[in-house]
Amino acid sequence: MSDSTLEQILKLASQRASAAEVYYLSSQDTPIEFENNRLKSLQTKALQGVALRLIHSGKIGFASSTDLTRIDDLVDAAIQTAEIGDPAEFELASNFQLKGPETTYTPPTTQELVENGKNLIEQVHAYNPDIMVDVGFHVRSGIVKIATTQDVYAERSSQIVSGSIAGNLVQGEDFMQAYSYDVARDRPLDTNSILQSLLEKYRLAEHSATITSGSYPVLFTPRAAASTLGSLFDTILSGQTVVQKASPLADKIGETLFDERFTFFEDPTLGPSACPFDDEGTPTTRKVLIDKGTVTGFYWDRRWAARAGVQSTGNGFRGGLSRPGPDLTNFCISPGNTATQDLIASMDEGLIVEQVLGAGQSNQLAGEFSVNLDLGYKVEKGKIVGRVKNTMVAGSIFEAFKNLADLSSEAEWVGGAAYLPSMLFQQLGVASRQ
Repeated sequence: MSDSTLEQILKLASQRASAAEVYYLSSQDTPIEFENNRLKSLQTKALQGVALRLIHSGKIGFASSTDLTRIDDLVDAAIQTAEIGDPAEFELASNFQLKGPETTYTPPTTQELVENGKNLIEQVHAYNPDIMVDVGFHVRSGIVKIATTQDVYAERSSQIVSGSIAGNLVQGEDFMQAYSYDVARDRPLDTNSILQSLLEKYRLAEHSATITSGSYPVLFTPRAAASTLGSLFDTILSGQTVVQKASPLADKIGETLFDERFTFFEDPTLGPSACPFDDEGTPTTRKVLIDKGTVTGFYWDRRWAARAGVQSTGNGFRGGLSRPGPDLTNFCISPGNTATQDLIASMDEGLIVEQVLGAGQSNQLAGEFSVNLDLGYKVEKGKIVGRVKNTMVAGSIFEAFKNLADLSSEAEWVGGAAYLPSMLFQQLGVASRQ
C-alpha cells in the first residue's frame, strides 16, 4: 500500500474526528509441511489490511478492513463505533518518525526447503527408521506502517524463517514424541542444531526410569521454562492485570520477592522479534521488570497506562488487525554462572523437565503452575538415567524462585521471543503415577 493511501485515510478521518491513527499490516506466510515422513502442503497465505482508531466526541472508535479501495466506509464505521465506544482516556502517539532498515537477507527457496526437509527425515531414520517424522518450515515476511494525526509516521519490516522437527515413536504401549525448532531473522536456519537436539532427546530416553512422588530438585530446560514459567511472568507483569487488581505483584514495586540472582527484562533490540516501535507508534525501550529479585516495574500500552496514570512503555501490540493490548516484544532472563552439565551433576536425585504438555497452569494470576511432563528425565547421582512417564511437577513461582539452586551460564532463544537459561530449583512437588 502506498503512503498516499495512509495519508488519505488520515485526512478523511481528521475531518470528522479530533485525532486518528492508521495501522497498516501486510504479511505473507509460506508453510512447507511434511507429515509422517511425507510432503503434505505448500501454500502461501497473505494478509493485507488497515485498522483505524479515532477519537470522536471524546470516545474511541475503531474499524478495520482488508479492502483498501473503500476507505470512506472504513472511516464511517469507525465514527459509528465511537458513538457507543469507551471514553477516550488516553492520547494517540505523537511526534515520532522512523523508517526501520530494510532486510537484505534472501530466504531459501521453497525447493531448497523441501530438499532440506527430506534430508532431515533421512537423518532421523538413519538413527531409528521407526520414528515417524514431521518437519515444518515457515517463511514469513511482514510490513507494518503506522501514522497518526499527531505527526507520527513509522515503518518496519521483518523477514523470518522458522523450522521445526518432531518425531513420534510408538513401541507397543509406549508413545514418545520429541520436537525441536529454530526461529531465524535475517540469517539462515540452523537445521543441524535442530536435528541434533531432537536426536539427543531420543538418546536420553532410550532407557526408562521411575521416580516416586515427593519433593525433589527439578531442572527446567530453557524450552520448558519458557512455556511454563515465562508465560506466568508475562501475565502478572502486564499493566492490564495490575489495573484490574488481578496481579499478585500489583502493590509490590520495590519489594524483593525472588532470589537475587533472578533478573527478568525485555530488550526490543534483540532476537527474531526485535522491534523499534509498538503497534501504537510508541518507541520501544529496554526495561528491567524484576531486578535481582526485586519487582521494579510493569509493561504498558496507552490505554492501560492512562488508567494507571503512567506512561506507555511501548508495549501496545495487536494480533492481526485487532485493537492493541499490552504485550512484550520478548522476555529475557539473565543467565547464571554454572554450566548446565554441572547443574545436572549437582543433583543427587531429581528431575529434568524437557517438554511439557500444553501450558498446564493451574492458577496463572496467583503465579501457580502444575504441568504434566511430555518429556522428562530422571537424574541419579549427577547422571541422567532415563525417561520418566506419567509425571507431574507443581509449584508457585514465588516459592520456586525463592528456592532457586542456580541458573545455567548458557542461555538460548526459544522460539522468537524468549531468551533464557536452564533453571534448577531446590525443591518442587513431583507427583508420579506408576
